[in-house]
Amino acid sequence: LQFVESGGGLVPPGGSLTLSCEVSGITLEGSTVGWFRQAPGKGREGVSCGSGDGKVYYPAPVKGRFTLSRDNAKNTLYLEMNNLEPEDTGVYYCAADPRAIVFRQCAAGVTSALDDFWGQGTQVTVSS
Repeated sequence: LQFVESGGGLVPPGGSLTLSCEVSGITLEGSTVGWFRQAPGKGREGVSCGSGDGKVYYPAPVKGRFTLSRDNAKNTLYLEMNNLEPEDTGVYYCAADPRAIVFRQCAAGVTSALDDFWGQGTQVTVSS
């Protein structure tokens, strides 16, 4: 499995970014997927969790601002982030799995079973 995240950067509060994640080693179609972030000094948390049949769960802090999507032909995940807040600052990671582990962990707010999934991440900094 390999996940290559990109698209991070420095944006002012209220700004937007779209992150990309190129996935290799599995087929995204039908797999559960997730975007996670790790804020400075905090643990990794799920911010967008996609089931294999296309449903998406967003935790309250990002609901209405973040949108997860996937391009199965390109085997690529995206995370569109709008109205960014300083609290969104962190390193963002993606993960995918055909056995539903990613969705279950992401939706439960844990990452204990995902140690083998992490790429290098992409830094998002929201600051004026």
